[in-house]
Amino acid sequence: MTARGWFLFSLMGVVWGIPYLMIKVAVDVVSPSTVVFTRCALGALLLLPFALRQGGLTRTVRTHWRPMLAFACIEIIGPWFTLTDAERRLSSSTSGLLIAGVPIVGLALSRFLGTREQLGTRRLGGLLLGLAGVVVLTVPHLTGGDARSLAEVLVTVVGYATAPMIAARHLKDVPTLQLTAPCLALAALVYAPAAAATFPSAVPAPHVLAALAGLGVVCTAVAFVAFLELIKEAGPARATVITYVNPAIAVAAGALFLGEPLSPTIVSAFVLILAGSVLATAAAPGRTAEAPEQRSEEPRLPPAPAGLAEESVESP
Repeated sequence: MTARGWFLFSLMGVVWGIPYLMIKVAVDVVSPSTVVFTRCALGALLLLPFALRQGGLTRTVRTHWRPMLAFACIEIIGPWFTLTDAERRLSSSTSGLLIAGVPIVGLALSRFLGTREQLGTRRLGGLLLGLAGVVVLTVPHLTGGDARSLAEVLVTVVGYATAPMIAARHLKDVPTLQLTAPCLALAALVYAPAAAATFPSAVPAPHVLAALAGLGVVCTAVAFVAFLELIKEAGPARATVITYVNPAIAVAAGALFLGEPLSPTIVSAFVLILAGSVLATAAAPGRTAEAPEQRSEEPRLPPAPAGLAEESVESP
């Protein structure tokens, strides 16, 4: 990957490593529908002005509404609710660890969906190495939960593995903001009635409001723009490898801020996960020399003002 790709990858590892904690804090007080609505509404409110300023938003939606609708349903509307609902019974660390199965599911789905990304021996070995690290982390943390919550996480995993392929194959010519903002707005509209019906009678505590704000601003608005940029920069298979880093971030946050033990087992898992991520995101041998020709065929998104990316040179 390029230096920009590694920056986006590192950023995504952090900003999508902390939502599990924030979701857990919020869903203990407010309903899953309210959590998803607030998250999507805040993200849409932040991104829509930038998308409108680019111009052509209405034309983009009319032209690409089918894949955009599929992306919104498979990436946001379905998975965000199932994950949030599952965390009413699962711990946040367990949820994060289970989501780390996304790259393996994505690898399997790519065989059926015809994705042409080359996954040579080194990248496949990296995926398996990262999975081994996730297993090392998972065994001591898998506590609680039931069949329903585990099934909900599985739905989330399949959605997270499939949506990047849709974005890479059918939406690569759509500016990042003009894809993200309408999808978030649609999801907010879908969950608005349920959120209104289940909103708590009293204003939630400050730490719950902070968690909801963090989910909307950092883990949705900022993260989604970065994630779509990463898909266009590194490809859907490499982009989903961030789910190997996310549980490591979750465990590290627990050790730093909650005083959770950082055992030799966890340290070993960190090494496996990070090493697997490096190998799984590596370019195939000999690809560097061909980069100019390949890159000329693929639209890229350049960074836009205030850190918000739009389409043209590189792109989660």
